[in-house]
Amino acid sequence: MIVASAAALGEGRFRPVVLLAALVAALLIQIGANLANDLFDFKRGADTTERTGPVRVTQAGLLSEREVAAGTAVTLGLAFLVGLYLVWAGGWPILAVGMASIAGAILYTGGPWPLGYHGLGDLFVFIFFGLVAVVTTYYLHTGEAGAVAFTLALPVAFIVTDILVVNNLRDIATDRAAGKRTVAVRIGARATRIQYVLFLAGAYAVPLALGLTGRMGSLFWLPLLSLPLAYRLSRTVLGGSEGPDLNRVLKGTGQLHLLFAILLGLALVWRP
Repeated sequence: MIVASAAALGEGRFRPVVLLAALVAALLIQIGANLANDLFDFKRGADTTERTGPVRVTQAGLLSEREVAAGTAVTLGLAFLVGLYLVWAGGWPILAVGMASIAGAILYTGGPWPLGYHGLGDLFVFIFFGLVAVVTTYYLHTGEAGAVAFTLALPVAFIVTDILVVNNLRDIATDRAAGKRTVAVRIGARATRIQYVLFLAGAYAVPLALGLTGRMGSLFWLPLLSLPLAYRLSRTVLGGSEGPDLNRVLKGTGQLHLLFAILLGLALVWRP
């Protein structure tokens, strides 16, 4: 959303209320998705005492299954209500996107054929938390969703997907035991580590390509300021780190996602 809003601001078509509403809706969907994932992974046996990731409230006994289910329903319901304003602001296409996002939050690990258990988690995150998030926000600001929006969405999609890649790399053993056939389980740890680095490379390739072809202005290099962090994360992943070390990479990848978006946003706002 930072990238899409910065692009709209640079074009003089920024709508602050739309940004605020979109941020609230996205945050609520993210919380709802996390709660649903917490609940359904516990039910399916993917979250056990052997898990080395951050605390899961259902598995840890901090909340009951009923409480987590209620929290999921409330947050996704609130997201729907906020989304009604966005439908008013952007038209019926926004309703379709919003309903698909809410459904995806549940079907990622819930339902009779959970996406995350059949190797579709990476694709789901790439599309919904990357492409859809950026393109929809840009559309809400400008009324357009062309090639520019999709291109700017690519680096965001690559890095946000890498957050899941690290998570699944860390959980290969427990996911395999629970029958959760993530991409990492299917291709193995070595290939997953390479996937992580390739996705980071893809993220940096986009602003470079736009800048070198004259489509982004002279500050296209700004996102490169985050390269030292990306290098450290890549070196840790390729070095064979596991368990708690990958938790640090998980946190660092989230930080990289935010830093990269801010730097790319600055490059889009100021185009000397």
